[in-house]
Amino acid sequence: MKPVQKIVVLGPESTGKSTLCAALAAHYQTIWTPEYARQYLSEHGTKYTYADLLTIAKGQIVHEEKSIELVNQNYANNKGLLITNKLILDTDMYVMKVWCEYVFNNCHHYILEQINQRSYDLYLLCDVDLPWTSDEMREYPDDGPRIELFTIYKELLINQKTPWGIVSGTGEQRTSNAIQLIDQFLTK
Repeated sequence: MKPVQKIVVLGPESTGKSTLCAALAAHYQTIWTPEYARQYLSEHGTKYTYADLLTIAKGQIVHEEKSIELVNQNYANNKGLLITNKLILDTDMYVMKVWCEYVFNNCHHYILEQINQRSYDLYLLCDVDLPWTSDEMREYPDDGPRIELFTIYKELLINQKTPWGIVSGTGEQRTSNAIQLIDQFLTK
């Protein structure tokens, strides 16, 4: 059985990450792991603390692990006919690190440890070329912080070893650009 190929979609808020994850999961006939922060903030309110970010990070890891197990089970049981060995992840610990540092100028050791321990096969960084869309969970409607956060993510990706690419464009073109990067870097 092939190991799960983990593809992380990240970037500033309102850059189409969740939409892209859903489209990629449909294309590759697999599942995607939503960003746990949305669930947590929906249940506990949008005012969060530094401690909440640790809880969110741990919840994200739990959801990621469950998704990896599900892909492994389905891929093994269906012999790859109904589901591929790819897993699309909306967020990882880099997002949690950036969030902690950007808002609280500090980062939990747990998050840093997870960054060092976990491995992924490809990062897709969503460009800020989409218009900002209002949402009760979103904090930074201005272009300045979005561009700053994009640059922070880009610098993180440049300084690590996993392949990565920037996804830009709108609608189907954005999805097509992401598929092209996945097919370029990962074996089918």
